[in-house]
Amino acid sequence: MADLSSLEELQSAVADAPAADAAPVHEPVRDELGRSYATGKRKDAVARVWIRPGSGKVTVNGKDMNAYFARPVLQMVIGQAFSVAGVAGQFDVMATVKGGGLSGQAGAVKHGISKALTLYEPSLRPALKAAGFLTRDSRVVERKKYGKRKARRSFQFSKR
Repeated sequence: MADLSSLEELQSAVADAPAADAAPVHEPVRDELGRSYATGKRKDAVARVWIRPGSGKVTVNGKDMNAYFARPVLQMVIGQAFSVAGVAGQFDVMATVKGGGLSGQAGAVKHGISKALTLYEPSLRPALKAAGFLTRDSRVVERKKYGKRKARRSFQFSKR
């Protein structure tokens, strides 16, 4: 009889254990204020991004997004992460950006928003990953070589 009860215990333990091929379940990562934080990077720009549930207000370096990123293309770049995830207008964003130009800063904020969304709601990760928003765009300016005017541009040839 002892063998039968240990067999039943073993079967119940196996039934309760998670399957080896099941995808890991990720827990949301939020601070005491209900925010998620992530760092986004693009070229030389680095963005620190906090998101929390709200009305869709985006603040960059203390200014409204429309004032900081005046070009509509840059505003569209920032909104891409929300539209792909299907949560447009549901989160407030507070970001601080340093380095690079406006285009690189917009890309850094988009990268940070995408990472913060996956931390806030892990079920959004597949859509953002498929769109390529979680991968850091590693293209940076090529360094200048000696004997050249720029990275690859040579001095003008003079025959005489």
